[in-house]
Amino acid sequence: MSMITASTWVPRGAAAQFPTKYDVDEKELSRISRLAKLQLEDAEEDLEEARNRGAEGERSMSEEEDGDVNMTSAKGDADDDLKEYDLDHYDSDHSATADANGSGESMSMFGNARSLAYHDSNAEDPYITIPDNEDEDDEREELQVLSTDNMLVAAKVEDEVAHLEIYVYEDEADNLYVHHDIMLPAIPLCVEWLDLPVGKGLTDTNAKGNFVAVGTMDPDIELWDLDTIDSMYPNAILGQASAEQEPEQNTDGSNNQKKEKKRKKSKKANDHYHTDAIISLAANRSHRNLLASASADRTIKLWDLTTQSCAKSYNNTHTDKICSIAWSPLHPTVLLSGSYDRTVCAADMRAADPSQPPRWTVESDVESVTWDPHNPSSFYIAMEGGMVHYHDMRSTPTTTPSRPTQKPIWTLQAHSGPVSAFAPNPHIPNLLATGTSTSSSSSSSDQKIKLWHQTPPSTGPSLLASRDLDVGKVFTAQWVPDAEVGGRLLAVAGSRGVMRVWDTGSVRGVRDVFGGGGVNGGGEGGKGGERVVGVEEDSEDGEEEEGGVEPSGEEKGEGEGGGGWESMEEE
Repeated sequence: MSMITASTWVPRGAAAQFPTKYDVDEKELSRISRLAKLQLEDAEEDLEEARNRGAEGERSMSEEEDGDVNMTSAKGDADDDLKEYDLDHYDSDHSATADANGSGESMSMFGNARSLAYHDSNAEDPYITIPDNEDEDDEREELQVLSTDNMLVAAKVEDEVAHLEIYVYEDEADNLYVHHDIMLPAIPLCVEWLDLPVGKGLTDTNAKGNFVAVGTMDPDIELWDLDTIDSMYPNAILGQASAEQEPEQNTDGSNNQKKEKKRKKSKKANDHYHTDAIISLAANRSHRNLLASASADRTIKLWDLTTQSCAKSYNNTHTDKICSIAWSPLHPTVLLSGSYDRTVCAADMRAADPSQPPRWTVESDVESVTWDPHNPSSFYIAMEGGMVHYHDMRSTPTTTPSRPTQKPIWTLQAHSGPVSAFAPNPHIPNLLATGTSTSSSSSSSDQKIKLWHQTPPSTGPSLLASRDLDVGKVFTAQWVPDAEVGGRLLAVAGSRGVMRVWDTGSVRGVRDVFGGGGVNGGGEGGKGGERVVGVEEDSEDGEEEEGGVEPSGEEKGEGEGGGGWESMEEE
């Protein structure tokens, strides 16, 4: 099994040109020891619970133990036969005995260690001919990230192993490759890029960094430094683990640790940390130290990254799992949230109890909520039923005896299944992308990423193009955030576990509508071809396919809709 569940771009220039190697000094080793101790205690608690559950089963097997008496006596006879070999002292040092018997030095694995030559440096060793710094220079060059490169982070599960894959995309060379990866403890569900350094005593709110927050099936949020290679543990953990680390840092840690362990056993929602999977994350770009998280425990937590603690918990906003959150670009304190209770709320996080915010009701479970980057007072709602709604926050929902309702500005039946991926282009107004997680058996024609032109509100969006990028069920679609690229690139991934970068500027239907608005296809795209770049899995012959993927046959999209391609131009 291999799939990519979430992804996010890193803005150009945010990544370090030469990433650093993970260095384990005494301070880092102490931090790792605390984290490892917490993990060990968790494992011991789980083992104790498993033993308690199996206690009753062991009692039922007591009768079978009576039949093992004869086996015990037989084992005793076998032990008597082995006594003559004295296996209990097999590893003991027999050098004294050997010298006493006059038999010389005893045999050992490193018996001739005194005759080995030792050199202070490799330069003095005649058997080492390759300079030390030559390999380091080659590795340093391979890890270099240029200012024109785009970095892309993908949350991936492969053969039941969860990890982050950090890609580098070279636009001019049509090249996408895995730069490095980071191992994760559980299946990742969401990722969010952060520009504030966190963890390891970093408290400067004016500093710039290249970090990523990861939400998984566990109730903790891990914060990783993307500029560090081969990291063993995250820079910081928000949640239960961070709450339990506090007693370790106090002078009186023993008593506090017992209290924290008691708190950890409680699975009830609280004001300090999440108790269920983290489904959505949202970093506040105006207040860089704030990170919001939404969980399956039906709560929203507001985290202070400088203190790595929960600043505020909102427990009454929704009545079911909260699946998506987004900060308003116009009002930095307003948070939009969508839930499986089929409601969407826009709450001001400064309110003492935002349990009664403006609320919109929809006809099916919410998949995602997204603000319109070009009209910040409006937002999109993507739903499980395949619908997309467009609302204006300034039109307060009317309250009815049953549930609050409001008619959207427009609605769109984007797919026949859940709209699992939705993304408005941040640089090109009115260009939308949608994707679905519909299985191929139910609707093979819907296994596509679709591009839409958001026409005037009275008519709603019209389809520009749809394309099967061979990613399986679409789980994530993200536009590149850099203005230098002109909003052309769309990263798409899904159930096949492969990442594709689609240059939408090379699509004729998009160029016809937005050609005058800054959409310019690069490379062969300007000549009428299509650019889809990806990293393929290893094929049977061991070759790996990289670089541009040229559509074949009906998928070339030269005007007529084919089996893998559809294009519609505005009338």
